[in-house]
Amino acid sequence: MRDLSDPGQRHPEKAHRPDNAQPKKPAWIRVKAPGSPGYIATRNIMREHKLVTVCEEAGCPNVGECWSQGHATMMIMGEICTRGCTFCNVATGRPEALDIFEPARVADAVRKLGLKHVVITSVDRDDLPDGGAEHFARTIRAVRHAAPETTIEVLTPDFLKCGPEALETVVAARPDVFNHNLETVPGLYPQVRPGARYFHSLRLLQRVKELDPSMFTKSGLMVGLGERREEVLQVMDDMRSADVDFLTIGQYLQPTPKHHRVDRFVTPEEFASYEKAAWGKGFLMVSASPLTRSSYHAGEDFARLRAAREARLGRA
Repeated sequence: MRDLSDPGQRHPEKAHRPDNAQPKKPAWIRVKAPGSPGYIATRNIMREHKLVTVCEEAGCPNVGECWSQGHATMMIMGEICTRGCTFCNVATGRPEALDIFEPARVADAVRKLGLKHVVITSVDRDDLPDGGAEHFARTIRAVRHAAPETTIEVLTPDFLKCGPEALETVVAARPDVFNHNLETVPGLYPQVRPGARYFHSLRLLQRVKELDPSMFTKSGLMVGLGERREEVLQVMDDMRSADVDFLTIGQYLQPTPKHHRVDRFVTPEEFASYEKAAWGKGFLMVSASPLTRSSYHAGEDFARLRAAREARLGRA
C-alpha cells in the first residue's frame, strides 16, 4: 500500500524524469504535520463524498492548517491530468470519464463544511471538447443551490485547445472570483509548463474582464524556479495590463526528485519587497509569502478584495 502522506509515493509513474536533488528547506518554510481533530473531520467529509482535493494531490504544505479549519480546495474532473507540468505533483495520463454526480457531491460537501467561501479547481482535461467548462458551470450552479450564501472561486485550466465558448460557459455561471495561474515567467514556460502558452493564459484573464467587468480576477506565481526579479516585475505589469485584481506569490516546493529543481529559497524579505512592488502597481489584493498558495486564506482574502474595490470606488 502506498503512503499517501509522501508525495513521492503517490505518483510513482513520474519516475521517467531525471532526479533533481532537493535542497534542505529553511526554517521559514517548515510546517507542522497534519492531524488535528478538525483536519480529520474535513478529511472524513472528503472521503465520504468521494472527492479529490488539490490540497492532497499537489502536496500543499498548508493542508494541516486549512483542513483544521474545514477549508478544502475541491479538485473536480478526476485526479489524472492530461498535461505534464514539471512543477506539479498531480498524476499525468488518460483521465476517466466525467462523473455526472460530482457537482452534487461537491455542493453537499460545501454545505456540510459550512464554507463561507469555496475554491474549486480541476486537472487539465484536453481530452474533452470544452476542456470541462460545462462541468465547472454545473458545479458552480450546484453549490449556489445547496449553499446560496457561499461565495465561489474557480481556479481553471487554460482551455487552450477549446473554442472561446469554453471560457464563456464558466464566466456565464458567475463565480465570484475567476482565478487562472500564470505560474511562472514566460522564459521558463518551456521547462515548467511545456503544454501551456504564457500569452494565451494572460489573454484568458483579460477576456474574463471583457465578458464580465464586475468579476474579480486572480492569478498566481511561484518563485524559486530560476526566474529573475525583473522578470517577475514584468509579469506583474502584464497582469495589470489584463486588469487582474488579485496577485498571489509563493515559494515553489519540489514535490519529488523527479520534478523541476528548486533553484533557491526566496527569503521573507524578498517576498515583502515583491508585495510592496505589487501594491504599487495597482493590484486590489496581494498575498506574497513563502507559504502563499492560490487558495490559502482565500475566504479572508476575498473579503479584503471586495472591501478594496468598494474603497476604490468610494463606497466604503
